[in-house]
Amino acid sequence: MKFHFRTATRVFFRTLPFVLLRMGVGAALGLATIVYFGLTAGVGYYLLNAGTISSGIAIVGLLVAIVLFIGLWRLLVRYVLYVIKAGHIAVIAHIIDTGESPPNQLRFGTGQVKSRFTETSALFALDQLVKSVIRQFNNRVVSVSRMLSFSSALRSLTQILGRTVAIAASYIDEAVLAYMFTKDESNPWRAARDGVVLYGKNWKPVLGSTLVIVLALYVLTFALLLALSPLAIVIGNISPTVEAIGWVFVAGIALTLYTGMLKPWIKTVVITTFLIESANDTPDMDTLRAIESRSKKFSELTRRAEMEDTNSTTTDQQTDIADSNVTTEST
Repeated sequence: MKFHFRTATRVFFRTLPFVLLRMGVGAALGLATIVYFGLTAGVGYYLLNAGTISSGIAIVGLLVAIVLFIGLWRLLVRYVLYVIKAGHIAVIAHIIDTGESPPNQLRFGTGQVKSRFTETSALFALDQLVKSVIRQFNNRVVSVSRMLSFSSALRSLTQILGRTVAIAASYIDEAVLAYMFTKDESNPWRAARDGVVLYGKNWKPVLGSTLVIVLALYVLTFALLLALSPLAIVIGNISPTVEAIGWVFVAGIALTLYTGMLKPWIKTVVITTFLIESANDTPDMDTLRAIESRSKKFSELTRRAEMEDTNSTTTDQQTDIADSNVTTEST
């Protein structure tokens, strides 16, 4: 198994503009979340103490605020954060593919996304489908739980492994998206299908390196919390209330470092490993059929690719007919 940590780390530092953008957006969203729920709780507490509303109405209001927050968060994830994530992936893929960094990474990355996806919702739908395919495939090729079901201890271990594989799938689908950006393909669904087929041919080094990183991430996260815990304890010596705030502050720092630095680095490693390991491979029917036997969602991805080809052909034919009619009228 080959690890491309050194190459991936160099690529990671070359994409710092996107990394910093994601950190800034994450910090802004975190602050907005604190302000939103702080104002909601403050207004509710004030009205409750003043006798303006009853406790039942306060609970209903809190539930409504939570539902509104979830709805707004989903809109942000689908139409803003996905574009930023895909733009970062496009820049990573470009650097690995060409060895050169685009002069204006933010403009280049978002431009690549818009040129391949006319609607952000299409990018979101494709990414979710690819993630489902990868998850089903991984669950089949790493199906050790049935073999070790005779032991409760081993069964618990395989459950942890299963959750780790599921987390790994969330990074591998980004590698497939990166492959799409390296190909001059007008049909994104077909490019995604080919990328999944190439993953099927190279799943061992890609999934293996991803599992190693995810497991190491568990250790790093725990170590980070331990390292920051003295800060919370020092703050907690002031008062119990401040102690709670201190732990929230520590958790916020850990979460910011995790989402802003560690996750983008892991993503870069997975993408680098996948693109390098599959550089000399081409999709083939044998692997395609093998993936179809392991993932029902892959058949849906293939069908969407064929539908897109059919729609594209129909549009081209209509354009040719229109051009022919214009030429005839001119004559």
